[in-house]
Amino acid sequence: MDTPFLIVGLGNPGRGYGETRHNTGFEVVSLLARRWGLGFTGGKDDYLVATGQFEGSAVVLAMPTTFMNQSGFAVRGLVSLYKIETGRLLVVLDDVNLPVGIIRLRPEGSGGGHKGLEHIIYQIGSDDFPRLRIGIGREDMPEDLTGFVLGPFREEELPVMEEAVTTAADAVETLLRHGIDETMNRFN
Repeated sequence: MDTPFLIVGLGNPGRGYGETRHNTGFEVVSLLARRWGLGFTGGKDDYLVATGQFEGSAVVLAMPTTFMNQSGFAVRGLVSLYKIETGRLLVVLDDVNLPVGIIRLRPEGSGGGHKGLEHIIYQIGSDDFPRLRIGIGREDMPEDLTGFVLGPFREEELPVMEEAVTTAADAVETLLRHGIDETMNRFN
């Protein structure tokens, strides 16, 4: 069997975090699981995992069950378990530096101030992997960034975010079909 493509959505576990800005990555991988008819189960370590196929390619969808800032532990375990090269890892996450609903795919780079992404980079010892950022807004952001990202979207933002999650899932499927360059050209 070929090496799977690992798609990790970032968020926080637990019912209290379900509707928060910080759980946008979870929303995208959950949508992909529904589209592909996959179910999540508890993994060997601190993550939920769904394995299967997308158009003949092996895929692993994962949601770390550590809290956001400790996501690297789960990703390191997944990369080791499935023997994933960094080019076959995609991290899907929220980004306060992008307007609500805007998505950006990058082939590599820094954590950009996102503690979950920074922890992944530290734990796997590389920043050479694609990441798909989904804007959760920054307008009128209070000084308390933690309260903002752990808070819900405003009513008027909900339809925009629903569309963004769908578009992000479309971008993941395009990445799997056509590669990162075409996907960036089409979705950035």
